[in-house]
Amino acid sequence: MTRYSADSRDRVREAVDMLALVSARTELRRAGVDSYFGLCPFHDERTPSFHVRPDEKHYHCFGCQMSGDPFDFVMETEGLDFRGALEALAERFGVQLETEEEDPAAASRRRRREWLLSLLARAAIFYSRYLWEADEAAPAREYLLGRGFEERTLREFRVGYAPSAWDRLRNASRRAGFSDEELLATGLAQRSRGRPGQVYDRFRRRIMFPAVDARGKVRGFGARAMGEGQQPKYLNTSEGELYRKREQLFGIDLARAPAARAGRIILVEGYTDVMALHQAGIRNAVGIMGTSLTEEQLDALERVAGVLELCLDADSAGQEAMARAARLAAGRRLELRVVALPEGSDPGELIAREGAEGLARRVGESQPFVAFAVERILAREQVRTAEGKDRALAELRPLLGEVGDGMLRDELLRRIAGRLELSERRLAALSAPQAGPPPSAPVERRAQTDTPQRSPPAVGAGEAVDQQRRLERGFLALCVAVPDAGERALSDDGLDGLLTSGLYRRAARHLRGRLGQPMADLPAGDEDLARAVAELVQRAARGRRVGPDHLEHARLLLELARLERLIRRARVEPGLDSVSLARERERVRGALHAVIARIERTV
Repeated sequence: MTRYSADSRDRVREAVDMLALVSARTELRRAGVDSYFGLCPFHDERTPSFHVRPDEKHYHCFGCQMSGDPFDFVMETEGLDFRGALEALAERFGVQLETEEEDPAAASRRRRREWLLSLLARAAIFYSRYLWEADEAAPAREYLLGRGFEERTLREFRVGYAPSAWDRLRNASRRAGFSDEELLATGLAQRSRGRPGQVYDRFRRRIMFPAVDARGKVRGFGARAMGEGQQPKYLNTSEGELYRKREQLFGIDLARAPAARAGRIILVEGYTDVMALHQAGIRNAVGIMGTSLTEEQLDALERVAGVLELCLDADSAGQEAMARAARLAAGRRLELRVVALPEGSDPGELIAREGAEGLARRVGESQPFVAFAVERILAREQVRTAEGKDRALAELRPLLGEVGDGMLRDELLRRIAGRLELSERRLAALSAPQAGPPPSAPVERRAQTDTPQRSPPAVGAGEAVDQQRRLERGFLALCVAVPDAGERALSDDGLDGLLTSGLYRRAARHLRGRLGQPMADLPAGDEDLARAVAELVQRAARGRRVGPDHLEHARLLLELARLERLIRRARVEPGLDSVSLARERERVRGALHAVIARIERTV
């Protein structure tokens, strides 16, 4: 893989207009020299606590403790890794990236890849122009506009049309300096069987939907036939150097940033469903391009958001696709929810019938996948017979093993008991906890493991867990950044009560007495701890103008979160004094207001 030079990274950082970058996500107001405040783009708030220093290329939220530089901001808001963020910022701010010294073979592969990508980009422009300018494409234009798509939507998705002539794209590409071998490598052309050596356009008389990656690079095409009796109806680019159908998600380039901000992404089946949702203002939707959901696609979805909402067709194929998604998501940090559609409908048809508001309402009413799966079992089995009830119970038990104690579990048990006419004894057996860990714990429980979390937050309980981890990570990074005050904070006997993550508790114990050299004496074999401490050191190095007040602010946020947890427990555990806890919470809130006032006086 190409490695970019450190000088390139520095030049990109210097070129970034931090105010322009952040202002695209939230409105900022000036609050002094090199100081701006706005509402945090990473969590809901009413009072601005998100602070940006444009000259220092740094941001920090006093509410959720998110902080970093331009690369962090793009990674968090757009769901990219560091390399992707670097490339995105370089492209946005006009910086030419330089690579570290490569061996000739690697340099040759990189140049070829860039050349082939430029060929695909030119092809997308060729097809798009042909759709809007050619008389031959008039029926395709009428078809698309008749489906309710606006021109701006079609242009945004770079939809085009492939002419019927067998060599139009080939000839245009040759004139631009591309060879037949390169046309074959990108899947834009294929060899004739009857005339050896003859190369002709692969796509003809078809509406063209570019398959674009998360960075906006065209990798291939999906094509719908427009000719009478033309087969197959849908034709994709053949698998090759740049295009792998298993990795593609239609619309991911446009949906990535809205999905990262929302913490959730909607999955539909086809091209037109994605376009219909985006046109309706539901911008965090992607499509699986007519294939079964794959591990590679789930990897990409998980990098962007913590909640995956399945909005698939309400037929047997759609339900099977949802079941497959659940199997693939087992063990991942990804919460699955299902958007219920009327039988026989797809998202595009629903928008046409009920409007964008109708679909948005159904998305807002999505249900956890386990609730959908329970209903599916109860609807499929003949639950009026004893044999049918036994079969249903056998399938329901492992599903309920995945659901922690709470209102969702209680509601599911009531639903099952009513439908199966269970006796109290059978209901108790069904609800008994299972031995061993569940096969696919929901996000609320999985997120409490020691594995560092990187995906954007989900909502509800999952969001609370992610928020807590950010607070703990921010607190420990500040301990490293402000070592004198940090040593006092780490020596607090009550620290373990503030940290809920086992990994961050281990990190705190390791850092105690080692803030001068945080990476020293790391225990052999504990790679998770080594990665966590390295990340804390990196974040501490990025912090600018932080002091003891910032650390105290982070500690008070952890204390407030601890009290909130105890108050919730006090509602069900009579031994806890909720009145005293509420008084202590108000005291901590007062201390928080005071420390925020001190910090704001220094910015």
